Amino acid sequence: MKKIISLVLALVMILAFAACAKAPAAQQGEEPKAAAKTVKVIDIPLTEEEYAFGVDKKNADLQSSLNDYIAKIKSDGTLEKIMNNYFGDGTPSGVALGTIDKSKNQLVIATNAEFAPFEYLEGDLCYGVDIEIMKGFADSIGKELVISNMDFDSVLMAVDTGKADIAASGLTKNEKREQYVTFSTSYYNANQLIIVKSDDTTFDECKDLAAVENVLNNLPQGTKIGAQNGTTGKLYIEGDADWEFDGIKNAESKGYANGALAVQDLLSGNIDFVIIDEAPAKTLVEKYNAVA
Repeated sequence: MKKIISLVLALVMILAFAACAKAPAAQQGEEPKAAAKTVKVIDIPLTEEEYAFGVDKKNADLQSSLNDYIAKIKSDGTLEKIMNNYFGDGTPSGVALGTIDKSKNQLVIATNAEFAPFEYLEGDLCYGVDIEIMKGFADSIGKELVISNMDFDSVLMAVDTGKADIAASGLTKNEKREQYVTFSTSYYNANQLIIVKSDDTTFDECKDLAAVENVLNNLPQGTKIGAQNGTTGKLYIEGDADWEFDGIKNAESKGYANGALAVQDLLSGNIDFVIIDEAPAKTLVEKYNAVA
C-alpha cells in the first residue's frame, strides 16, 4: 500500500512539475505583441537647410521679380500668415491646377504635390506653403498660375528644359541643383529628421546630433532606411560629395515616390527608419497616428 501511495505521490509531483514546465512554453506560444501602428519623430535635426524656388536660368527678370516679392511678403507679414495657415490655426487656401495654354499670360510652376504642408492635393485643388506663395506672386505680376504636378525627380529638369518657369517643391538650395536652375532668395529654414515606429527605442538615449550620428554609424549591416526619391534625405543616407554627406554605414537606401509610401512601408515592417524634411515628417506622423 505504501508503495502504491508513493507511486501516486510521485506521479502527482511529476504532473505538477510538467504543468509548471509547460507554462513558459505556453507563453512562448502566445501571439507575439502586435507591431506598432503608430510612428514618432526623433526631434534632433540631421542637417540645416534653406528652401528656395528654382527659376529658369534664362529669365533673370523673373528671378528679380520673385526676390522682390519674397522680400515684400517677409516684411508685410504675408509670409507669416501663409505659414500660419499650415503650422498654426490659419485656414489653407487651395488653388486649381490649371491648364497650360501658350496663348495666355501664364506662370507655370513645376511641383511634386506629395510633400505636405508645402504642396499637396485635396480633390481638384492644390494646397501648401509653396502654392500660396506662388499664387500671390503670379497675381502680383499679372499672370495666371498653372501648377504642373510631376515626380520630384523631374521638377528641376522641367524648368531647365523650358516646360515650367519655376520649380516650387520644397527645394533645398544647393550648388548641384544650380546646374539646372537659379535659386531665389530663401523663404524657409529646414532640416532632416528621422521617423521610427513608436515602440522603437534605437534613438531614445540620444540628446544631440553627435549621439544620433553615433547610432547611425553603428547600425547593424543591412538596416533599411527609406526616403523620397531625389530628396536631401535620400542623399543623406547614400552619401553625396556635393552635399558633404558621408552616407550611413551599413544602411540600405530605399527610395519612394513620396514620404507617405515610405511611412507605410515602415509601419509594415519592410524598412527600419525614414529620413525626411521636418515639416513633412511631423505632418505624416500626425496623419498616420490619427488613423491608427
